[in-house]
Amino acid sequence: MRQQQGFSIIMAIFILVVLSLLGGYMVKLSGTQHATSVLTLQGARAYQAARAGIGWGMYQLIKNDSCVSSSTISPIAGFNGFSVIVSCDNQGVTYNDGDINNDGVIDANDNFYVYLITSKASYGGFTDDNYIYREIKVTTMK
Repeated sequence: MRQQQGFSIIMAIFILVVLSLLGGYMVKLSGTQHATSVLTLQGARAYQAARAGIGWGMYQLIKNDSCVSSSTISPIAGFNGFSVIVSCDNQGVTYNDGDINNDGVIDANDNFYVYLITSKASYGGFTDDNYIYREIKVTTMK
């Protein structure tokens, strides 16, 4: 009978150690999952900020007849902390698509140009843990 006196205390300590390790793992997993969901949300916000930059660049090209080489539009309402850089590049090619005006005459007014609009949205610094970057490119004609 004396041989089995301390066995239950050893088993209780073993169970406590295993449960504490399992609890620590669950806390770490929960923290990682939370950080991943925050970064996913920020990534979606960066994508939408880049899309807003594309919209701004298209507006400048179509309405204001301006293809800016590079412009920073920050802050954008609803995207606090994001920096958006929009650039427009004339691809240097003139196309004539025939009779665009449907008047039977092909002239210089039927020419159009191809533009590349690039929007880069970023949040935080490159070495930060919460750094997010999205880039969108759109080719359009005018």
